[in-house]
Amino acid sequence: MDALFEPIAEATGGSIDQIKLIACLLFSYPLGSVYIRIPSSHPELKHIFSILVTFFYLIPVLGLWGGAIQLLVSVLATYYMAQRIERPSMPWLVFIFTMGHLTINHIIRTYIEAGYDTMEISGPQMVLTMKLTTFAWNIWDGRRPSEDLDKWQTEQRVVEYPSLLEFLGYAFYFPGFLVGPYLTYNEYQALVTGSLYKAAEQREWSAVNETSHLTKRLVPHGRKRVAFKKMFIGLIFLALYVLFYPELNYGITIEDEFESRRLLSRIILLQFCGFFERTKYYAVWTLTEGASIQTGLGFTGYTESGSTKWEGAANVNVMNIEFAENTKVLLDSWNMKTNIWLRECVYKRVTPKGKKPGFRSSLATFATSAFWHGIAPGYYLSFFFYAFVQTTGRLARSYLRPLVLPANYVAQRGAPPPPQTRKKQLYDVLGVITTVMLTNYGTLPFMLLNIDDSFVAWNNVVWYGHFVVAGALVFFYMGGSTLLTQVQAVRVKQAGYQMERDEINRSVRSLPGTPVKALTLPPVDEAARALEKELAKELAGGQGK
Repeated sequence: MDALFEPIAEATGGSIDQIKLIACLLFSYPLGSVYIRIPSSHPELKHIFSILVTFFYLIPVLGLWGGAIQLLVSVLATYYMAQRIERPSMPWLVFIFTMGHLTINHIIRTYIEAGYDTMEISGPQMVLTMKLTTFAWNIWDGRRPSEDLDKWQTEQRVVEYPSLLEFLGYAFYFPGFLVGPYLTYNEYQALVTGSLYKAAEQREWSAVNETSHLTKRLVPHGRKRVAFKKMFIGLIFLALYVLFYPELNYGITIEDEFESRRLLSRIILLQFCGFFERTKYYAVWTLTEGASIQTGLGFTGYTESGSTKWEGAANVNVMNIEFAENTKVLLDSWNMKTNIWLRECVYKRVTPKGKKPGFRSSLATFATSAFWHGIAPGYYLSFFFYAFVQTTGRLARSYLRPLVLPANYVAQRGAPPPPQTRKKQLYDVLGVITTVMLTNYGTLPFMLLNIDDSFVAWNNVVWYGHFVVAGALVFFYMGGSTLLTQVQAVRVKQAGYQMERDEINRSVRSLPGTPVKALTLPPVDEAARALEKELAKELAGGQGK
């Protein structure tokens, strides 16, 4: 089958594996239209359809015969472990088994020096690992008392154990199998049975009555429009990757030609390289999101104008990444489904009951994310650097950001957005520039993979990211946070006095017959009191004369 893709690979300059992957994602769009037309009254047909399509991708198209068998073994082992082990350790045993299997394949990938342009089984296995470990926790939550569960655990708990066909359909759901998005078992069941659209039934009923061919398939309107819009956006990012990536990638940062440039030119060029490195992720994640929507996944309700929203299959928010005001916004918008998995299946699960997540939870989450990505040293350099970037970001939000907001503004969950003053706008612009520059700097090792190349690249941009982060941490921990807290306390106190004066002024003006000119403001500090006394003496002296 490689002969079908060789002409395209030669024309675009991509590898055959990359062309095959894109072909599978694009082919999922027409297959998604077939999938959604299978009646919800026959969910077994949908399971079988997904399984057959996924194995068609894995074996005839991608040639991953051995990998397909490995994944099937992982799925079957998880199914029987979760069913037969009723101890609290069951989810952790599934976790150790699936992560261990994934790590072995990561080791093999590193040993054979497979690059990003090589399609092998560890990529799909990363997505499958999230699904299998999440399923194990959902099963365990189904065996626990409901009062012990939080909102997410209650919504995703699985009480009735699925049949083997249902589980295989979930594990091998074809649009998201190769690169994501990952989904929970209950989300998959809601898609297959049509219960995902129950909230839309009343709103769509008139359209169903008017259009006879929709009577057996109640799917909210707008699905195709959103799906093909995602496909179009994904293809744009793919075109950007094909056109610019060969000349603008992190690989050039370790070349002599790059080192011979002026420092400012190197730093600016690095920013362009970082963007075009990300375009391949934007392309595949947006394409697979659209393919998932085409099958009906991702419906999340309606906008105020009545349009349907299909946000449940998103794995990336490009605008929030490229124009992130801080690292928290950026990380929350990148690989979003993986963030949910890490939070719900690691971060919360290692936290003892009745306690809040702390250092232990953060460390376990960090380690899991690193091992999930692979064993290349570059991954760990990037994660380690970002741990300090996140700490710096939290300190900036806690101590620096309040100074550019109104002193009486309280930032809390559900609070209205702060007013966009000039200081706040300038702070946001500087935040975007800093975040983007630190992102492009910090992800160098993630893409270069080995330590030597990573250090050469960092050295060629004079380690600017380390200097920025280290300088900020030194400032905050060597008295800066205390100083900023004191400045903010003065601002809050002055704002309180101003509110008191304004209130008194309003009260006095409201009194009938009270001339405004006779208004005397109360003193606000010792200096004001002293000045008032001096003025009183002068006035008294003038009256005596």
